[in-house]
Amino acid sequence: MSELIIANIVVLSLIALAAALVLYFAAQKFKVAGNPLADKIAALLPQANCGACGKAGCQDFANACVNADAEAFAHLYCPVGGSKVMNEVAKRLGYSTPEHEPTVAVLHCNGTCENAPDKVEYIGLQSCRLANRAFVGKTGCPNGCLRLGDCVRNCPFGAIEMDDQTGLPRVNPDKCTSCGACVRICPRGLYEIRPRGKNGVMVYVACSNKQKGATARKNCKAACIACMKCTKICPEVTVEENLSRIPPSVSAKLYGAELAAGCPTGAIVYTGAKGDKNEQN
Repeated sequence: MSELIIANIVVLSLIALAAALVLYFAAQKFKVAGNPLADKIAALLPQANCGACGKAGCQDFANACVNADAEAFAHLYCPVGGSKVMNEVAKRLGYSTPEHEPTVAVLHCNGTCENAPDKVEYIGLQSCRLANRAFVGKTGCPNGCLRLGDCVRNCPFGAIEMDDQTGLPRVNPDKCTSCGACVRICPRGLYEIRPRGKNGVMVYVACSNKQKGATARKNCKAACIACMKCTKICPEVTVEENLSRIPPSVSAKLYGAELAAGCPTGAIVYTGAKGDKNEQN
């Protein structure tokens, strides 16, 4: 019996060896020669393969850089590596460094434990995607954060953590690389990659509820009620589907403090100092 087992092992090993040799020679015969310069460029990249640059991965981005002319290269940018990495890439290729405004992920929800208290208890897997399919959410807001942390677990750079006090995920702008993982994983589309602004000063709407004002306020005190006051402060601000929209082009320094102060529910977030209204962003 033992001799039979040994014989089977030997035969299987020989078959495996033969298959490995076939695969090796096939790979050598049909391999596509790579671009040495693209490989050097890829070595400069962070190898996050996150797709934030719009390419399939770091190697694909490196290939795009090598094949681009000066004009096309100016539109290529690695959010994870940032300006430091792009400077090195530009030097290798003999191009000028493309200008790119720093960006960061923001959460369009301010449904904290205080603003939007739980109305029901959720007992189940701690997954936003699963919970989103099962029910409207603990707070009753059909568009608010589910507070189950999918974005925290899927951030490859540890830039998001749950705030025990508010119950909401909090983005650390110093760690955020704008890779877009949070944008892709959130089942309610609450994240957006926005320009970080000068000195990190931004203004945005921290709400995604499209219900009418009275209904939205029943579930969250900080919900946008489409009162239109923000549109009177800044001509670029609009209200669509019962929700205020502040485009990234709006100067946070010029309008941020006034927009935040003028919002009756606190749905607009301004990250600068109060009263800062004169300097253009």
